[in-house]
Amino acid sequence: MTEDSRPLAVFDLDGTLADTAHRQRFLERKPRDWGAFFAAAPEDPPLAEGVALALESAQECEVVYLTGRPERCRKDTVAWLAAQGLPEGRIWMRRNDDRRPARRTKLEILQKIAQKRAVRVLVDDDELVCDEAERAGFKVVRARWASTSAALKDAQEREGRT
Repeated sequence: MTEDSRPLAVFDLDGTLADTAHRQRFLERKPRDWGAFFAAAPEDPPLAEGVALALESAQECEVVYLTGRPERCRKDTVAWLAAQGLPEGRIWMRRNDDRRPARRTKLEILQKIAQKRAVRVLVDDDELVCDEAERAGFKVVRARWASTSAALKDAQEREGRT
């Protein structure tokens, strides 16, 4: 089986592979400090459950990443994934000026991905993203292993920032 014929396992980053708890404080203040929130991402501890699932998925699938992080975070994101020993894979990121809710941007990208490759699973912590993906016919694993933040959930839905 060639690399291009393997199904894809699509992983979210924040709250799925990366523990963002240490940087939530930047979203709990008014106004939210998005610059500081994303600048602190390289210090995210890995979430063991998500990392283990990605490594396990890599045995049968090509692991790729679909994140709400803006494109300007690409260099830090690539370095963080490598530092955690996660599989190399394509990373789809939000355009820097895209403020649509994550459930819309991620589903749009997921559907484009699925036009060219079989998507075996989406792993994400955002319940609204998971709901939309399931409604569209994708198999979903809900990453419920990280602590949740009301500020982050609000930001994902209302401000389209991650």
